[in-house]
Amino acid sequence: MKRQDIKKRPLSDTTLAGLSPEAAIYREPDGNGLYFKVKPNGHKSWELRHKRPDGKWSWLGLGPYPALSGALARRKVIELHVQLATGDNPFVSRRERKAQAQQLAKSTFENLAREWHAAREYGWDPGTARRILGALEKHLFPVFGKRPYTSILPMEWMEFFRTLQQTGIVEQSSRVRRYCAEIYDLARVTGRAVHNPVEGLRKFLLTSKKSNYAHVSTDELPLLLRSIRTYPHAPDVRLGLRLLCLLAVRPSELREAQWSEFHFDKKLWIIPAARMKKRREHSVPLSRQALEALKDLRPLTGAYPLLFPGRNDHTQPRSETVFRGLDP
Repeated sequence: MKRQDIKKRPLSDTTLAGLSPEAAIYREPDGNGLYFKVKPNGHKSWELRHKRPDGKWSWLGLGPYPALSGALARRKVIELHVQLATGDNPFVSRRERKAQAQQLAKSTFENLAREWHAAREYGWDPGTARRILGALEKHLFPVFGKRPYTSILPMEWMEFFRTLQQTGIVEQSSRVRRYCAEIYDLARVTGRAVHNPVEGLRKFLLTSKKSNYAHVSTDELPLLLRSIRTYPHAPDVRLGLRLLCLLAVRPSELREAQWSEFHFDKKLWIIPAARMKKRREHSVPLSRQALEALKDLRPLTGAYPLLFPGRNDHTQPRSETVFRGLDP
């Protein structure tokens, strides 16, 4: 059947099946913007002519014929126009949809949080950076990670932190809340968010009671020193405990110390900036008693770079629990 022989529209099933191909592609209007497309090889399909958001006219493929009959194609056109009337534009191109999906993926809370972590990481020591990222991955990403950060309401954050506090980790919950506040501050100052939904929540959440750090009183100090001196287990641990008392450094700083950091001629221990929270080297004077303890330790571990090498791997320091749990 030649297209000039078409008598009525919408096109009947007989007309659709009988239309013959020509030397070039042609389209026959069916009504309501719907066209029947016929290729030279005989392939037939349905297309909708529509105006794109930029005002230009374009074609939207609806499906091949006869898999998509005339009745189904007309019904699909009606559905598309209903979507357009309700604000959902079905005529967005695949490229535009892909771009929108990519933009949505970039706008997730997890992506924003990782961007914040990368921006702040330079000011933290490696251990702190790992600990903060671990808290984000454990508590936040499973709940909010895949959601657009602008869609998370303050009430949702409130319920999240209350639930977290009910598990008994009040102090950690406070730290996580502070991380979130900074994450949203990053979005706000870079023009990607108008407000910070975490701001102001602290007033309505539990806070841990302030207390002094555990410490040894003046009366208890002689007993502690005697207990260290008579510690019956590993001699390097006994000497390490003595050095902690004499040098007043963090356990991690002593545990990770290397022999190359000690300048015995100057009676100084220079802790490198990379291991200090403030990222600058720290000088620790060595008293006569500290030098004596180091002299006693040298025959035990002096063959290794570390003062307190691990038992199984001498290139790694002893466990972080090595200087804890001393019983008087």
